[in-house]
Amino acid sequence: MAASVPKTTDSTAVPLWTRDFRYYFTARLVSLFGDAMLPVALMYGVIQLGYGASGVGYVLASQMLPLAVFVLFGGVLADRFTPRRMMMGADAVRLVVQGCAAAAFALGHPPLLLLMALAALSGTATAAFQPGVASVVPQVASDIQRANATLRVAEAIATMAGPTLAALLLAVGDVATVLALDAGTFAISGLCLLMLRLAPVPRPARKESTWRNLVEGWHEFRSRTWLCVVIGVWIINGLTTFGPIRPLTTLLVTDSFGATGLGVVWTAFGAGNVLGGLIGVKLRPSRPLAAGATAMLVWALMPLSNALDLPLWSRAVCFVTGGAAWAFWSVMWATSVQSHVPGEVLNRVYAYDVAGSLIAFPAGQALAGPISELLGARNAQTTSVVIATLSFVALLLVPAVRNLPRAERPTRTTAPRTETAET
Repeated sequence: MAASVPKTTDSTAVPLWTRDFRYYFTARLVSLFGDAMLPVALMYGVIQLGYGASGVGYVLASQMLPLAVFVLFGGVLADRFTPRRMMMGADAVRLVVQGCAAAAFALGHPPLLLLMALAALSGTATAAFQPGVASVVPQVASDIQRANATLRVAEAIATMAGPTLAALLLAVGDVATVLALDAGTFAISGLCLLMLRLAPVPRPARKESTWRNLVEGWHEFRSRTWLCVVIGVWIINGLTTFGPIRPLTTLLVTDSFGATGLGVVWTAFGAGNVLGGLIGVKLRPSRPLAAGATAMLVWALMPLSNALDLPLWSRAVCFVTGGAAWAFWSVMWATSVQSHVPGEVLNRVYAYDVAGSLIAFPAGQALAGPISELLGARNAQTTSVVIATLSFVALLLVPAVRNLPRAERPTRTTAPRTETAET
């Protein structure tokens, strides 16, 4: 079984920057930088090759579809073979895939089908990597909330700086250079994961079928009312508020303030993410989901600013505030899942969380155009404000969500039959 976690109410009593957390933080930071650079380079490259907006859509869809289809199986495999092994394997595959993509751009004019095939392989590897993101954190950090908040700040910084770095590299180099650098980030991530010294984790001594493991993960997910309610609300918001916010903001802000204005509001959102992560480091509510859902009421300021067609500076303030709320919720949610769900099923439960988001967000983005044509973009954003506000209030009215307490790392009341997974 994993080593026990010292119980403490003082967030500074247990050091965060242990050897393992430093390696894991580095792995995530460089990987997130690569993830942030990739879309800019890939979309630019596809356009430059003459494949147009349709080509961009085909390549992005080729990556997203395998990710959505296989992420549940990634959770099963992570529980069976340990998340670190799955993440290292995924990094190795993505290193090769991005290296091949870089070579294809460097050598000539890669066909669209090749780019789609490489994107599909990358999406499949990401499906193997993503479930382990949640379960490794409790193994490398005793203070789970502080670790999640620190990682959230790193993600926000990478999300802001990555596209800028990609643009600079494209100005002085080419698409192949950015893709090669992205491949290098997976090499660094894999090496850092290899250096981790994780405690043995429980896994079944008797191998069961993939289907049975999926069903067990579903039962673990369904048995927790707070999990089901939150994911249900997130799917609704993914379709109606979270998904449409980016395309509708692009439309409304660009019409009023041009590309500069668009850059300002999304940079403000990223700065808000950093702020929310820092708040998550310090603020330790006794009921994290209640605090997070309350904060998400403020997120509705983002679509509200679009609906009211506020001046650019006012809209930027709303996006800073909304970004902070989003990051703070993310910290509260990740901490709650990691501390209330037993480690032996955490990868599968988290995979259902990821799958719900993957289904809803792209669908919401796709529906944004037709709905804005039907209702008008500003009216569509008004609808988003109403739905977001009502849904977050509804979260607070559910006792299982509102009353969920802080918890230490979960343990089974009866020890399962296990074998040593890692040393």
